[in-house]
Amino acid sequence: MKRILIFVMLIMASVTIKAQQSEITLQEKIEALAGDATFSNALVGICVRTGSGETLVDINAEKMMLPASNMKLISTGAALHVLGSDWQYETSLGYDGTVEDGVLRGDLYIIGGGDPTLGSKDSIAFNIDHTFAQWEAILRSNGISRIEGHIVGDGRYFEGMPEEPTWLWNDTGTYYGAGSTGLIFYENMQSFSVSAGPEIGAPVNIKPHYPDAPWMEFRYNCSTGEKGTGDQLYMYTSDLAPVAEIRGTFGVDRAAKRLDCSNKYPEYTCAYYFYNYLTKKGISCEKGPADIKLSGVSVASCQTGGVPPPDASSLTLLGSTFSPTLDRIAFETNHASNNLFAETLFRTLGKELHESACYDSSYVAMDDVLKSLKVSSTGLHLQDGSGLSRQNYVSADFFCRFLDAMMDSPSYGTFLYSLPSPGGNGTLSYNMKGQPENLRNRIKVKSGSMNGVRCYTGYILPSGTEIQDGYDILSEEVRSRIIVFSILTNNCTSPTWKVRPLLDKIMVAIASSY
Repeated sequence: MKRILIFVMLIMASVTIKAQQSEITLQEKIEALAGDATFSNALVGICVRTGSGETLVDINAEKMMLPASNMKLISTGAALHVLGSDWQYETSLGYDGTVEDGVLRGDLYIIGGGDPTLGSKDSIAFNIDHTFAQWEAILRSNGISRIEGHIVGDGRYFEGMPEEPTWLWNDTGTYYGAGSTGLIFYENMQSFSVSAGPEIGAPVNIKPHYPDAPWMEFRYNCSTGEKGTGDQLYMYTSDLAPVAEIRGTFGVDRAAKRLDCSNKYPEYTCAYYFYNYLTKKGISCEKGPADIKLSGVSVASCQTGGVPPPDASSLTLLGSTFSPTLDRIAFETNHASNNLFAETLFRTLGKELHESACYDSSYVAMDDVLKSLKVSSTGLHLQDGSGLSRQNYVSADFFCRFLDAMMDSPSYGTFLYSLPSPGGNGTLSYNMKGQPENLRNRIKVKSGSMNGVRCYTGYILPSGTEIQDGYDILSEEVRSRIIVFSILTNNCTSPTWKVRPLLDKIMVAIASSY
């Protein structure tokens, strides 16, 4: 009898333990993962909510932290909400002077409208020769076969500095810190061919690759570094003078590569390339390319003696071309984490809502968008549109409230579709490789990373939910089952190979729990 009683007691104890184990909440699971030694010196903020408003996880959810590229969620979401999926940037041709007998007696202006894809090598962009052919057709349809003046790159559409003032100096010389201008060309980049010297300490082999920029003075104060030191090359430059210097080291064991830096004179570059194109097509331009801000270099001054160019409103317009639609730009912004695209969207909000693309106007415009979405700005200190500034501070709670509000936007389907899934194309290609595809596809998330920062914010969709662009307005039943989440880590000194798998486990735990 005693044996039977002991056996029954053991069974009951086992059932009790299993019941206790099954009652472990998602909060406790995530707390255990966030408490790993990998994050011992880091600040972690996590918020997980259902579309019906139920909070599933709250770990420092109201702490404001550096979001890195998670800022692009706010820029793309706000732009899509206000402007709509089909909105396009416009680039125009105009002139001052007169057209007589096929001759433009004055200057031709390429009037930028902020198109971030103009001249880009990105797959969503139109080939630049295709665009130039359209511009040529506009000239010919207006009877212009010769230009007596300059071809002027006009980037006045965006006022103020191209770069947000709090960006680090070594960032502003890189391709990801190029800054947004009214007339953009090749994503405002300057590419170089780079290879290591024959031995440590030898000069690095560098030469400009594309675009051609004969007005620039490039200096190379860099050397071949020791094995394992990697690529530590940075360009230092500004738009105050056409001079740039590349400094740093390039490891002796590194393979040759293309180094992408920033081009502070995209307006002149665009005019230069269009001038060359027209010359080949038999349309001469006597005074050559020019822009408005570059002066004292060859034919750079738009007016003889440095006279300021005419007011843009006084130009006679000839015609326009248009960018890809905003849904495609937002998709590429979030999948490739393109800083220039994000900054352009952010500054475009200022231009469209307050007639100025300076950052101060864009801050006000973003506040207008949040009010339209009925999202309180508590938990948000916004400095730029891309997340490059280290003076952006956002809480996980704010991100969840923003994502929740976007579910009620007419552009929600496009916004959702713009977010990549782990293991797919884009910046998340290395995440969750071992997880089932049907689970990964349910997660639509934006990553964000910089030194000491790694973040993931997005949606987890119910099983069986179809993902497509132009997703219909959500039913209450589907909306209530969607999970919004934000995982922010700051001040983390652990290597990426340790951090990423843990953050993947957190996302898998969330997706598997509900």
